[in-house]
Amino acid sequence: MDTRAFELPRSRRANERLHAMVPGGAHTYAKGDDQYPENLAPVISHGRGAHVWDVDGNRYIEYGSGLRSVSLGHAHPRVTEAARRELDRGSNFVRPSILEVEAAERFLATVPTAEMVKFAKNGSDVTTAAVRLARAVTGRPRVAICGDHPFFSVDDWFIGTTPMSAGIPAATNELTVTFPYGDLTATEELLTRHRDEIACLILEPAGHTEPPPGYLAGLRELADRHGCVLVFDEMITGLRWSEAGAQGLYGVVPDLSTFGKALGNGFAVSALAGRRDLMERGGLRHSGDRVFLLSTTHGAETHSLAAAMAVLGTYVEEGITARLHALGERLAAGVREAAAATGVGDHVVVRGRASNLVFATLDENLRPSQEYRTLFLRELLAGGVLAPSFVVSSALDDADIDRTVEVVAEACAVYRKALDAADPTPWLAGRPVKPVFRRLV
Repeated sequence: MDTRAFELPRSRRANERLHAMVPGGAHTYAKGDDQYPENLAPVISHGRGAHVWDVDGNRYIEYGSGLRSVSLGHAHPRVTEAARRELDRGSNFVRPSILEVEAAERFLATVPTAEMVKFAKNGSDVTTAAVRLARAVTGRPRVAICGDHPFFSVDDWFIGTTPMSAGIPAATNELTVTFPYGDLTATEELLTRHRDEIACLILEPAGHTEPPPGYLAGLRELADRHGCVLVFDEMITGLRWSEAGAQGLYGVVPDLSTFGKALGNGFAVSALAGRRDLMERGGLRHSGDRVFLLSTTHGAETHSLAAAMAVLGTYVEEGITARLHALGERLAAGVREAAAATGVGDHVVVRGRASNLVFATLDENLRPSQEYRTLFLRELLAGGVLAPSFVVSSALDDADIDRTVEVVAEACAVYRKALDAADPTPWLAGRPVKPVFRRLV
């Protein structure tokens, strides 16, 4: 059976070295080699624009760059130059730098629905800070998370709800409850059942489907009526939905919101933003109990804040969000046409907002399939497309999109053969890819 011979010997050796020293072989589970076909997990040498090169010398058109963080493309000149200027001026001091003033001003001008901001290095820190702050200001112990959204934090209040909850006390898990996206009735029932116990509702304001009409405004009303804090996790929607995130697009203002990923174009920077009266509880200008909100040694590194300012400026001045949408629409149309032309239009399905596309791989019975995902990823890799998702960066051009669609068409032809055989196994050349969240290895 032809499985398109494609080998990565240097990447395989590098992966073995990684596993010998780094648990899981990567510093983010979503980057693990279990997420790729067996022996086909490229280890990256470098990237520029929308392309990356692996240690075996192969070049790929890349999607989902840096887990959606590199939205302007790798080594973006304006961003790297901004960071480079600061490296020669010192990166961390015993007192705040003037860049912290300038970065806060730039952020709040871009996200005018927020009144204060505090920077950190990763998304988990700021979402957990939002939860802690909500508990402090409400005096309530429980956290309500949207159960339809895949990830909020590495911290116990969230990870305890996943299949990888080993090491987290049951008492901690019991303090987190879930509500379904788009269902205001179910959310109100939850708030009523746990009356005066829920500190906050935390969710991604939008995901692979648009919010139902009136949903976000309805959540705002429920939070106000039940006295809990409304938190928007804008790690993904921030900048990709609009420069001001989903709150800027849909016109519903949360009490707190968290940003990251696209904010630094690969540099480590995240942000907690929100109402002044809440945020100031973590400051020095109030008369209540002090809240240990965020205190990070590296949260205000100058080069990362300079990068964030350059990113924000580029988005606003160059209309990056609109470009991401245009590129995504072109890609989605091409993939859907290629899938339909090869008879797999019901099985290779593109979903999501144009700036944040994912794909589903369905089996003969239209059920999600890791085996068919493996086949599809394998064919894409062999054609020079590295695509755990179809999330675009603004560095892509029309030629990149056209080439991607060509490779997708070739992959879909193989997909059709596997469907006709009712068995993708002969095309996998190894074990299937695995979900990130699972109890056993």
